[in-house]
Amino acid sequence: MHPTPSKERPPALELVALRRLHRSTGSAPVHALDDVSLRLYPGILTALMGPSGSGKSTLLHCAAGLDTPTSGRVLLGGTDVGALSERRRTLLRRERIGVVFQAYNLVASLTAAQNIALPARLAGRRVSAGAVRAALDTVGLADRAAHRPAQLSGGQQQRVAIARAVLTRTEVLVADEPTGSLDSSSAAAVLALLRRCTEQGTATLLVTHDPVAAARADEVVVLRDGRVADRFGVPDTSDAAATIAQRLAGIGASR
Repeated sequence: MHPTPSKERPPALELVALRRLHRSTGSAPVHALDDVSLRLYPGILTALMGPSGSGKSTLLHCAAGLDTPTSGRVLLGGTDVGALSERRRTLLRRERIGVVFQAYNLVASLTAAQNIALPARLAGRRVSAGAVRAALDTVGLADRAAHRPAQLSGGQQQRVAIARAVLTRTEVLVADEPTGSLDSSSAAAVLALLRRCTEQGTATLLVTHDPVAAARADEVVVLRDGRVADRFGVPDTSDAAATIAQRLAGIGASR
């Protein structure tokens, strides 16, 4: 049974706090985010949903310190990310935030095993060969350790990216459509991995359009036109995906 998120959680327990974020782009401003606030807690998997252009990826990038809001604050464990220099933001991301991109972002010249170990090594942490093998085994790629990205399918590359992000047991994990290019079996394995990481104390933010993926979360936040249109706990029932789909359709926020 998933833990139930509570709106009454004391602020001291939050790991990430996004406070009244605005993000505008262009000379004739387009409001990608319009007064969005969100809290992420250890051990809670939050699914971020909404139609294309609703601001999901922008919000994820702000939460991960990859983008800076036009106004508002991003706090990670009480640290104001926006007040840090670019170098310190880079170090913070490397040490405390795992990011899984749609485009995988693997280094073409490195093997799967080397790609998985790279972020930890850049952060000055030793990674054992056993830990790397275990990560590969978890995502079903134990026999692909020596393969380079060009020798892997898109789905396999995404699983390497997932393993790379979670190997270091970061405090925050953000994933942008991590199952979008995977078959149902691979997607289920990836979602199970995200679930396990969350249950070990990670605060996880999953951007997805898929109600089946969102059904593995603890709560769903729905964006529409850059604003929070809905927020609700995921029911612990066999038809959770259908319930989520119906709720999205009810507020006109399906893909």
